This record gives sequence, structure tokens and C-alpha cells, in this order.
Amino acid sequence: MTYVFSPEKSAGLSHPGVYLMKDSSGKIIYIGKAKDLKKRIRSYFGKSRDYKTQKLVEKISDIEFVLTDSEAEAYILESNLIKRYRPAYNIELKDQQRYTYLRITDEKYPRLLVARRMRSGKFLGTGRVFGPFTSGSSKLLTIGTLRKAFKVRICNTMPKKACLEYHLGNCHAPCEFEWAQKEYAKNIAGLESVIGGKESMKAFSSSLREQMGQASKSLDFERAIELRDTLSRLGSLGSKQKMERVGEAPDEDYFGILNDGNVAHIMKLSQRNGVIRDRDRFSFDVVGDNTFGNFLFQYYTTTNAPKNIIVNVVPENKGFLERQLSETAGFAVRITRPTSGKKKEMISLILRNIEVVQGRVAPGLLVLQQAIDLPNIPSIIECFDISNFGEEYAVGSMSRFVDGKPDKSGYRRFRICTVSGRDDFSMITEIVERRYLRLVSDKSALPDLVLIDGGKGQLSAALGSLERVGAKIPCVSIAKEREEVFVPGKPSPIIIDRKSPALKILQHARDEAHRFGVSYNRHLRKIK
Repeated sequence: MTYVFSPEKSAGLSHPGVYLMKDSSGKIIYIGKAKDLKKRIRSYFGKSRDYKTQKLVEKISDIEFVLTDSEAEAYILESNLIKRYRPAYNIELKDQQRYTYLRITDEKYPRLLVARRMRSGKFLGTGRVFGPFTSGSSKLLTIGTLRKAFKVRICNTMPKKACLEYHLGNCHAPCEFEWAQKEYAKNIAGLESVIGGKESMKAFSSSLREQMGQASKSLDFERAIELRDTLSRLGSLGSKQKMERVGEAPDEDYFGILNDGNVAHIMKLSQRNGVIRDRDRFSFDVVGDNTFGNFLFQYYTTTNAPKNIIVNVVPENKGFLERQLSETAGFAVRITRPTSGKKKEMISLILRNIEVVQGRVAPGLLVLQQAIDLPNIPSIIECFDISNFGEEYAVGSMSRFVDGKPDKSGYRRFRICTVSGRDDFSMITEIVERRYLRLVSDKSALPDLVLIDGGKGQLSAALGSLERVGAKIPCVSIAKEREEVFVPGKPSPIIIDRKSPALKILQHARDEAHRFGVSYNRHLRKIK
């Protein structure tokens, strides 16, 4: 059977992830990764194909997808799945040195080293291991930067007196000074927080940017360039990976379930020895006693349960399930619903996979949610613009987008009532306040995101209006000249890639609001 690729099959897949190609018997014959799944899959079905690719395509009967949050995560997951399934058309990757791992030793005064692995996968040496980190080519330079920043010693054996590193300002010399011995533990704690958590990395990077600015002002350009390159190298350390965790990570199964009213859709990822090794999708009709709890019970009658089962919805018979599964497994099995941390991130990723596969959300909205750090997927966006023609004709307009597409029945236009002259800030204040005062008063549903055409000034005006009427809605602005996105609380604007579907949604909403406002302005001038 020859697989026929269709646009419908790839709908909603302009996103990084992993694809699994299957033959007519359901056997996985090839696993690949992509920065853009849709483009990558299309490439297999183009006209220019080599002989081997043509033979592969002839055997494809179905393609399954697993979305990830980044290309780096797709890379790691692809490698794990290839080792798990060993497809015929894949070269089995021996990737134990493919990623960078860092180790903080457990000595009295710890050192920072590159963690080495044996063929079995076990790490050499003692201490705490962090990773995996991608872009390992600059690992030694990055480690040097971290060592200097946190005054970490590099000597294999502690000397009795301060060495050259102390005089160069790279180490506090705990070998000689009592005060340095007390500070050392604080420095190591700071180092661990940076390489172990994204927010701390952001703070550290921000500090380096300040130092770079000061170096530039003092004409120390060599130091400024060094700091700039350091910031670039630190990028790979700032990306938390969910697809693999080091250390004594417990065995865990992750289940995400979404119910569309008639059918429940489930996706499961399994973590074994800290590595995501397997994935499955299921669905069942929501009738009679068909519940998530019953599904879990049936699933684990044929599969060994791990110690931890992570879910997005707590099953109705949680206590019973834990007792039964614990008795069968011979150890305590716990079912939990995470509220924060990496487990919550993994569950969120699973739910996004289900939503995209079921066509419930545009992938651009997922990218947008991540880009500007929104609490929810921005399914409903309302965008405001001001249209001026001289001082006499000024109107406000609002476009409304639902699931990434224009909802023209929801568009609104405003005659400016309280502002004279050309004062865009005051006009934005007026129309935003009028819009949401009515919605709040009527207890109507609020949008997931308010978008303002303009920069910091327009955003500040809109935020003031939202606060006055008690409308708690995320609000950002987009400046047309460089397509910068301003987010409250962030000193610098966010630059979204111009090819990103997230930016295209914002641009479309902004352009629609502008078009609608210009049309209304032209109408008013025509009838007067």
C-alpha cells in the first residue's frame, strides 16, 4: 500500500517534533525529527527523491507525530525512540557523547567539569550531573565563563597558597583565605541555580549584558566582545530539556486526556531511567462506564505500572487504583496531578500534542503562547487601533480573532468622545476602557489576549484602562516599524521570527484592525 500525503494530514504541524513512519502492518520503519514537521514531511513526497527515499515512501502507510517545544528536544526524543524501536531505515545513533553534561563534584570545595559517560551510559566520577545541553562545541569556553563568574577553582589538587588564578581574579582562593572558604558554598549554590534552572540563567545573562554595556561605555571593546560571545554560548544552557533527565530519576508514565464531549483522546509518554522511551495514543467513546479511571485500570492489566503515574486529570477512583496497582507491582504506586515544575511542563506538552493532532488549536497560537509567556492559549484575541485624519476625524477600531482567524461579526468601531486633537495614548485609553467596562459590567466572556497597535506608550495606556475596569486580561502591543512585541514587565521588546506563524497571527489581527478603522474613518468623512 502506498501512502498518499495530503494537506489535511499535515494540518497544524508547522512545529518542531518527531515523526514516525509506519508500514501497512503498523510497524515503525523510520523515525525522524524536524524543526517544521509540515515542511519536512512534504519533502518526502516531492518529485526529486533519491532511490532509497523512494523505496521508503512506497512502504509508508501511516505517519504519527509527537510535537516538542524546541528542535533540541526533538533531537533528543528522536534518538531515544530510535534506540527503543530500531527502525529498519534508521541508522542507530550511538549518541552518548552527542550532548554536553556538566558535573559539580562532591569535594569539600567542588569543581565544575564536563561529565564523562561510559558505554553503559553511567557517568564517571561522583557529584551532581546537569544536562543534557545542546550545542556542545562551545562547552569548554562556557565552562570557563561559569568558573570565572562563580570563582570556581580549577586545580586538581588544592594548593597551600593562592595561585595565579587568584591574582587574575578568577578564584577567591579557599586554599588560603578563611573568608573565601565561607563564600565558596554560596558561589557553588549560585552556579547550581544557573545551570539547573532557566530563570536563574536569565538573571545571570542579564548581569552579563549589563557588564557588556559598561565595558562598551568604557571603551573596553575586547571585554565587550568576550561577553557578547559568552552570552551566545550560554544560550544552549538556558534551554531546559524535558526529553531526558540525568541522575536517579524515577520511572514515570505521563498521561494527558482531553474530552471533546463524545470521545476522550489520550496520549501517554513513558520515562524510564530518566529518558522518555515510548509513546502511545488512545481514544474511547464517552459512554456508560467508560472513564479515565477505568481506562488506566485496563491499561495496567497488560503493562507493568511504574512508581509514579502523572496525569492532567485525577481519576475518580484514584485511591482504589493506587491500592490495586501497588498490590500488583509489589511497591507503592502513586497517581499525581502536578501544578508546577518539569512534570507540569511535560503534561502541558502532551496536551498540546493532542490539541494539534485533533485540529483543536492552530499551532501558531501555541507558538505565540510560548513566545510571550501567556497563561493560556490565546484562542480569542482582540486588537485595537486608532485611525486619525487631521484633528477632526479620529476613530478607534477593534478586530477579533478566534482560533487564529478573523471573526468579523465580533469587530467593533468607536467614535472618539472624550479626546480632542491627535492624542493616540488618550484615545487608546478611551476605547479600551469603553470596551471592557461593558464586558465586565455584563459579566461577558473576556478575550485571552488584548493586542494594541503601537509601542510602550500605547501599551501603558491600555494597561491603565484594563486595571481601572477590573479586567484581568494579558495585554501586549506590536510596533509596526520593526514588528517588536512589548510585554508588561519586560524592559526590552520581544522579537519574534518574521517567518513564525505566531507573528503572522499578530500582524493579521493588527492589519485587520487598521483596515477596519480606516474604512470607518473614510465613511465618516464621506457622509459629512
